[in-house]
Amino acid sequence: MNPIVEYLIAGLLLTGGAFTLIGAIGLARMPDFYTRLHAPTKATTVGVGAIIIASVAYASSQGAGIDTAEVLITVFLFMTAPVSANIMAKSAMHLDVKRMPETRGKPWDQ
Repeated sequence: MNPIVEYLIAGLLLTGGAFTLIGAIGLARMPDFYTRLHAPTKATTVGVGAIIIASVAYASSQGAGIDTAEVLITVFLFMTAPVSANIMAKSAMHLDVKRMPETRGKPWDQ
């Protein structure tokens, strides 16, 4: 395998792992629902996306070609994660889920 492709795949895997770890730590450490929702939605989406792109790059460098299932999974992930987080946040706002006083942003107080 080409060393440049190996470095690219390794970089994508390390980046994906780091973002996924940051998202998991953020989920465990954040104080309320709204901030807990933000960490895994943003960081883990990028992390899992980078890992799947690394998988596509590895498979295509081995001669298997680009797997459409992996590409569709990536597209589905990037489309659904932000939308589902938005819907959960709006539902929490309507259910009046309490937030910590330090949480910035109060769009429902307008």
